Amino acid sequence: MKPNIVLINCDDLGYGDLGCYGSKKNDTPYLDQLATEGRRFTDFYMASPVCTPSRASMLTGCYPPRIGFGDFHGEIVLFPGFDIGLHPNEVTIADVLKDAGYKTMHVGKWHCGDQKPFLPTSHGFDHYYGLPFSNDMAISEKNHQFPPLPLLVDDEVIEQQPDQRSLTERYTEQSIRFIRENKENSFFLYLGHMHVHLPLYAPEIFERRSRNGAYGACVMAIDWSTGAIVDALKRYGIYENTLIIFTSDNGSRNDFGESNGILRGSKRETWEGGQRVPFIVHWKGVVEPGVNDGLVSALDLLPSLATISGGKIPSDRIIDGIDLSDLMLGKTEESHRKTFFYYLTNTLEAARVGDWKLHVAKPRVSRESEETDKDVSVVPAPVIDDDVEVKELYNLRADPSEQHNVYDQHPEVVAIIMREIEQCRVDIGDAFTDTKGAHIRDIGKVEDAQPLTIYDENHPYIIAMYDKNEVG
Repeated sequence: MKPNIVLINCDDLGYGDLGCYGSKKNDTPYLDQLATEGRRFTDFYMASPVCTPSRASMLTGCYPPRIGFGDFHGEIVLFPGFDIGLHPNEVTIADVLKDAGYKTMHVGKWHCGDQKPFLPTSHGFDHYYGLPFSNDMAISEKNHQFPPLPLLVDDEVIEQQPDQRSLTERYTEQSIRFIRENKENSFFLYLGHMHVHLPLYAPEIFERRSRNGAYGACVMAIDWSTGAIVDALKRYGIYENTLIIFTSDNGSRNDFGESNGILRGSKRETWEGGQRVPFIVHWKGVVEPGVNDGLVSALDLLPSLATISGGKIPSDRIIDGIDLSDLMLGKTEESHRKTFFYYLTNTLEAARVGDWKLHVAKPRVSRESEETDKDVSVVPAPVIDDDVEVKELYNLRADPSEQHNVYDQHPEVVAIIMREIEQCRVDIGDAFTDTKGAHIRDIGKVEDAQPLTIYDENHPYIIAMYDKNEVG
């Protein structure tokens, strides 16, 4: 039988948040064991340092601007009730695996659009259970900007303003239910955790045990969930026929210590801390245990999982991902990916070729800095007009913290990377140089978009107004 595939994607979990990636503050025994028994990758990148474009890119194998996910009505992520989302014609990992005979389910955070044509059930998933966007996009005691937070089953709202402390346990229960019901079939489970996105609502048991406050408690909840899913796979006799992949949608905010480890920068930035994240691949008896430092991206999951499952890689469109299935399974130590481009919204800010990374543009001012005194729950978009040219070159093998700019010492390396950047600008586009990509596709659009919920003072909410106002 074809291998089952479990893809676990966290929210804002940093490169240094797991014990196996160097954390001394967070307790992650189940994930550390998964890494020890599987393959841990040191140079894995998400295609964006923020959630909406990152998740869509992982699912489609395309850089965000390729699929129209560079910006969203001027914002860097989708918001409730927006009339745009992942185009119905895009092909996702779930589409590929479903066509290959897999049962498919998404549990947790989606954030690729909340209107019906954009939801998981319109993009290859047989079933869905979760929040269609970030957990801070909800009505709270101090912020009435958003409607009540919707919890969905398939495309129907089944609860409003759920107790967020219970969601990781409920997500895990739904995941195990799906595993149990499909233990005789090949299945694909995509679990998108709420944690560790702000606000931090962790189960009480983990808050009592945590050595790192609420943040560490949320990391512990992710670890517990992974352990529970692994236990279920063993209990149902399918552990040795299941490929488990663990990662995060972007780097941490770094509000809670150095969650990104030795890496510079954080979420919303194209420094390494914004996009280099944990990546663990485990398949008992198939994946050779070890650590690999090859260049890998979330873009590569679609073609790689297509090969592993016997599915078909779309041939009628450009896919930026590369089939790295042999690398992920440990059949080779060398990655075929030699180049990676760092986009923030529609601006190409940096590129990596081999061990070298060249930064060419950065925002000078952000709306975030201009609105720090305002009580809002909006992830502000950079002011694109204020992007400025930068000339910074780093050797990531020798200097992963990006501390020693060697731009002037290596003009030949700069020239090589600039050729790649110019080709990418022509292909996908670049707002900084006002270049429109030649091979980009449209974002999905609908008429008469409506939010999924509307606040009603007579509705029996379990939590009418959330009491935390942290935003991510």
